[in-house]
Amino acid sequence: MNAIISASELADELAGARPPVLLDVRWQLSLAKAAGAAAFDGRAEYEAGHLPGAVFVDLDAELAGPPGAGGRHPLPDVAAFGAVMRRAGVSAGTPVVVYDGGQGWAAARAWWLLRWTGHQDVRVLDGGLATWTGALSTDVPAPAEGDFAPQPGAVDLLDADGAAALARSGLLLDARAGERYRGEVEPIDRVGGHIPGAVSAPTTENVGPDGRFLAPEVLADRFKALGASGTEVGVYCGSGVSGAHEVLALAVAGIPAALYAGSWSQWSSDESRPVATGPDPQ
Repeated sequence: MNAIISASELADELAGARPPVLLDVRWQLSLAKAAGAAAFDGRAEYEAGHLPGAVFVDLDAELAGPPGAGGRHPLPDVAAFGAVMRRAGVSAGTPVVVYDGGQGWAAARAWWLLRWTGHQDVRVLDGGLATWTGALSTDVPAPAEGDFAPQPGAVDLLDADGAAALARSGLLLDARAGERYRGEVEPIDRVGGHIPGAVSAPTTENVGPDGRFLAPEVLADRFKALGASGTEVGVYCGSGVSGAHEVLALAVAGIPAALYAGSWSQWSSDESRPVATGPDPQ
């Protein structure tokens, strides 16, 4: 099954006999609060216009647990996540398509959570809402309750110790911007730098100017050049959101990868964990 779907393919499926459940996960990593500006409001964006039939899902409140020792976006309580998905109409046998405003990070987080909890048919709208040429709706749907019962563990998940080990035994990719990996800037977390042994691989380099993923063969060549050939692969980022986007890009390339969900926000909060800086992985 493909991990992504184009807008034209989605339009065809929505008009078909087995339309997918649509989840709108518009979200942005925002530093606006520090600057005194209003934070991005995904629900307001949704209410102003969304794909017909789509249900809004709040990343901060429903796709993550409260910030703390597990990082800024720790995994949500599994039972609560299942209830959110069922309220959105998600059933085990129903296809699901997730989209966001175009960056793809939030949609990928929802995609990864559904895959991790056992859903077999979930895809991300490639390029997000910006690629949709059909009409938008302001109607808020009330879908029939789904039957999805999450079963965690369907795809690989790393904790901090697992990420440290994989950086030595396999390939651990850091999906953040290069300057954060090198420790030149750190606008959010306690300290800058990266997990020793991790390789810089900004997820922004997996897409073109239109926000769509590069061709699978191009992505495969990129990841193989970074060392993803014949070895286990893992990914982390700042808080497990853009890292999910890199896991999605790897899936498009045909390369399975684990996610370290706690990511740098968890790692860097533990002063006992080593920190590397500069362009060298070590």
